Amino acid sequence: MSPWVLPLIVIAYFSVLIFISFLTSRGADNATFFVGNRKSPWFLVAFGMIGASISGVTFISIPGEVGNSMFSYMQVVFGYFAGYLVIANVLLPLYYRMNLSSIYVYLEKRFGWHSYKTGAFYFLLSRVIGAAFRLYLVAMVIDAFALSRLGIPFWITVCITISLIYLYSFKAGIRTIVYTDTLQTTFLLLGVVLSIVMISRELGFSFTDICSNISESRYSKLFIWDWRPGNNFFKHFLSGVFICITMTGLDQDMMQKNLSCRNIQEAKKNMYWMSSLLIVVNILFLSLGALLYIYSNTKGIIIEHFAQPDLFKKCPIELLNPLTGIFSCEKTDALFPFLVFNYLPPLVSIVFVIGLVAAAYSSADSALTALTTSFCVDFLNFKEDNQRMGIRKLVHVGFSVLLIIVILTFSAITNQSVINSLFTIAGYTYGPLLGLFSFGILTKYKTGEKWVPAITVAAIILSYLTSLYSEELFNGYKVGFEIVVLNGLLVFLGLFLSRRRKTAF
Repeated sequence: MSPWVLPLIVIAYFSVLIFISFLTSRGADNATFFVGNRKSPWFLVAFGMIGASISGVTFISIPGEVGNSMFSYMQVVFGYFAGYLVIANVLLPLYYRMNLSSIYVYLEKRFGWHSYKTGAFYFLLSRVIGAAFRLYLVAMVIDAFALSRLGIPFWITVCITISLIYLYSFKAGIRTIVYTDTLQTTFLLLGVVLSIVMISRELGFSFTDICSNISESRYSKLFIWDWRPGNNFFKHFLSGVFICITMTGLDQDMMQKNLSCRNIQEAKKNMYWMSSLLIVVNILFLSLGALLYIYSNTKGIIIEHFAQPDLFKKCPIELLNPLTGIFSCEKTDALFPFLVFNYLPPLVSIVFVIGLVAAAYSSADSALTALTTSFCVDFLNFKEDNQRMGIRKLVHVGFSVLLIIVILTFSAITNQSVINSLFTIAGYTYGPLLGLFSFGILTKYKTGEKWVPAITVAAIILSYLTSLYSEELFNGYKVGFEIVVLNGLLVFLGLFLSRRRKTAF
């Protein structure tokens, strides 16, 4: 595929998004930006949240990770489903009862100023890092397979990526995001389904052949019962539950869409449908991953995993050694784009690009909007009115610049699968939110307010040390994604030890 094709696809794609922004931004004010005037159709929110939940990380990283973890990622997805039930029946009723624009206002009303600001700070930290990871991945693909061949530096690719998001989200915020996410989820799902169809045609597989070849391959292993590895079923399932609760239910980005629904009944309906569809969508992604490896084996491309160098910094064709036929795929995120751009028909590369861009931006655009909302409401004390709209737009610009800086920093230091990086760091940054909210919901105590920031920092340090030495401390048991549970528990215990009188909240 010509390196000019990818930029042209991106330009055409964003032209559509900017047009949608133009239609949805008429008469927009702060209430429009923050909660869509609470008029968002629930079915659009549910469908759009699939794309926001998946992101470009899932689109690339999950299929590649099948070579390492097989279908065991579904253990995490089953945990997600249980977590969504908790969100729908515990957290959403609480947020709607308090009529919140920012969910962290709950911490102020429940505990006080220190808890409120601490929770909001950890959201900002979590979402900046998470959005940067997601955008980093798509920027690296665009850079490696197109713009770098045109002589455009990576930092310019990142700046263009963020600027395009800013252009269609800065005016109407969440109202625009609800509609653009719907479009982007459609393209994302079309991308993965058409990729499966076209790869299957290359292999000469019918639908029955797809199912039988995947089920008979070593990649179809779903449950891991050995208690020591990080992907043991109970570790993955429990991690999935708490990752879902923290990264969705305690995350302003994801909850902002739910809070834009007309009422609690529609918000819960949205959550039930979205969680069910997400199981099907993740099965599709894992099936795509298995087909990629089956295709590689069929075509004689030998996949080997080494010590994780940064493959994207090499020209893609250099990943395959012409003498040995070995594709050095230590960073499994590279597998899908490598096969797409070097082996599969050109039409697959176009489908891949559209799906990847849709996946990446459906999560990143709402993240930028949520960061602006949280900072304006939680730190600048904005209300749902038309005051200080100029300042809100400046905040939007500020977070756009911050994302650029973090992406460039991450590109210089990362050396592992992005999906693993994302969940690992999320365990440390979302753990304090889990501890704060669970202490508020499960107890009637007040916190020792002045100790809250110190408690959360101490919990993060202790969690990291435990993870670092877990195999020595626990007879070979390796702490995985469940670090978020440990982190939240440590915060909960710290808050309990610093507790004050009971409250009738």
